[in-house]
Amino acid sequence: MNIAHRIREVSKRIPDKKSVVLARDGSSYTFREFEERSNQIANRLVKLGITPGMRTLLFVKPCLDFSVITFALFKVGAVPVLIDPGMGLPNLLNSVKQVKPEAIVSIGMVHWLRRFKKEYFQNLKVKVSLSPVGGSTHHLYDGLSQESKSFTPIEMKPTDPSAILFTSGGTGIPKGVNYTHGILNAQTDALREMFSLDETQTDLPGFPLFALFTLAMGMTSVIPEMDPTKPAKCDPKKIIKNIQDHRISFVAGSPAIWDRVGKYCLKHNIKLPTVKQVVMFGAPVRAEIHQMFKQILVSGDTYTPYGATECLPVSLISGSEVLNHHLPQMLQGDGTCIGKAVPGVQINIIKTTDIPETQLSMLKPGEIGEIVVTGLQVTPGYFEMDHETAKAKITQDGKLWHRMGDLGWMDQKGNLWFLGRKAHRVDGNNQTFYSIQMESIFNQHPAIKRSALVKLKVGDAIVPGLVIERKDGGTRMSDAFLKELEVLAQTTHFTKHIKHFFLHAAFPVDVRHNIKIDRLKLSQWAQERV
Repeated sequence: MNIAHRIREVSKRIPDKKSVVLARDGSSYTFREFEERSNQIANRLVKLGITPGMRTLLFVKPCLDFSVITFALFKVGAVPVLIDPGMGLPNLLNSVKQVKPEAIVSIGMVHWLRRFKKEYFQNLKVKVSLSPVGGSTHHLYDGLSQESKSFTPIEMKPTDPSAILFTSGGTGIPKGVNYTHGILNAQTDALREMFSLDETQTDLPGFPLFALFTLAMGMTSVIPEMDPTKPAKCDPKKIIKNIQDHRISFVAGSPAIWDRVGKYCLKHNIKLPTVKQVVMFGAPVRAEIHQMFKQILVSGDTYTPYGATECLPVSLISGSEVLNHHLPQMLQGDGTCIGKAVPGVQINIIKTTDIPETQLSMLKPGEIGEIVVTGLQVTPGYFEMDHETAKAKITQDGKLWHRMGDLGWMDQKGNLWFLGRKAHRVDGNNQTFYSIQMESIFNQHPAIKRSALVKLKVGDAIVPGLVIERKDGGTRMSDAFLKELEVLAQTTHFTKHIKHFFLHAAFPVDVRHNIKIDRLKLSQWAQERV
């Protein structure tokens, strides 16, 4: 089924309910208005030459029409290409070149960029702007009010392409992930079941794409007052006001957002009684954030779903379960518990390798290896990157498995424990060192904000090192602090091998969630200082 059918059905069932609201000024569309405007845009796009299967770059800032335009593209059978503008201009342009877009729907600024960087946009047949830019570029809203408010979505099979979503490129080049309509529908159903979501709830998405799922469930989606490309710089006062003004029940986004919001709430003794679920994704969530929200939420909880662009969601755990059952193990270096598989997903652990595999070499509970998953949410591969697809996928017994690129282990109760990215492990001294395991020991020091395991070459040996970001931002390593680190290193059999410590003023982080530490960049930085 075309994912756009869900909006059509919702608009018939609850036509006068608000669908999307702009928190900045309170403007909104009802579901009837959303459906009719989306139909008008679909009719306009068809007239301008956008056809089923056409790869269409979509660069639209969060606004009332972002989701409307996205669903219009789904309706006509086009394939929206979504690239995170925060990844930086070189990565963005290379991603555009890789995906060979045939159409573009964007704000005017992108069209000016396109004219100066023509070599990256050579395959474009249809160019559409949200504002007049002249030339051969069509203005989306020109004559839009005259278009019919009726449009029947193109019928789609579950395997038909629906979108191309780019990874952030945190541990390599950004890759275009092929999505199908079947996957989008499966994700919507999974999220609804995981959080018991329905049309009585109101959503505040810190990550704009999340609104596509909640709108398809009939939830009202309130666009927060923040720059989604810079979650770590959001204004917590504005986010809290958005939650209070619109009686938000469901919030989602990077832990960087909710860390700031939580600290502000505690400082000013603010409660959030309407919020039932605070969903955080993008990186492991510190126990302190769960503990903060225990004091802020009146009858809600925090949740951390695990997944990736290539497969989402995979597993789920609540903050209450982390704090009540798993925290002692996490603090002793067993990893971060990220819960059990969500319905419809199967998780296994296989032997760690860096080469393509054709067979699953399953490990037993307690054994550390690479996390692999299968289920309806697993994407089929990367756009025109066969080598990367071969490295990431394994087909066995009729099932497609995705290699998450993450390391971990399963306990006897079926809980998944995360130990870090495969690319961030350090193989040395006949022992493998895991980032989350090592860092969890040092992060308990009261002066440490966060730490990062790095790989160092000392002489002919590969050894682990640790880069530290202090809470006070200090970069001078005192003898006393170094001694404290050395004593802390001797408390476990795995951290005792760390002999090299470094202080860094502010860690480099990923562009999407502003929370994943760029350990590869820190490794290069530390190597220069050995």
